[in-house]
Amino acid sequence: MRTRYGKECTYYYEDFRRGRELQECRLLGKDGGWKPVLCKTCPLPGILLANACPEMVLRATVSSGIFGFGRRVMVTTWCRRTNRSGFDPHIGCGECHTVIKEIHPPK
Repeated sequence: MRTRYGKECTYYYEDFRRGRELQECRLLGKDGGWKPVLCKTCPLPGILLANACPEMVLRATVSSGIFGFGRRVMVTTWCRRTNRSGFDPHIGCGECHTVIKEIHPPK
């Protein structure tokens, strides 16, 4: 679904039909401290556009800056296949993509 800032994100959901006013981030959950303004600087749409690995698990938290100002979404990653964490989510762990290269070698 498209956020109010024009980015396509699969975790964002909104419903304004029939008087409802529902906006949520389904990755952060209801108790994650999410507000719609966080979508402006959220890295999730860029990550989802750059890497579509089905083995990558994303976890997001909202971190606040000094005195509660400058809140932003922080994303951590984990790979189910290699059991590794902490890699760049835009690139991936690097192991899953080598399997694809072995199946379909370049001609």
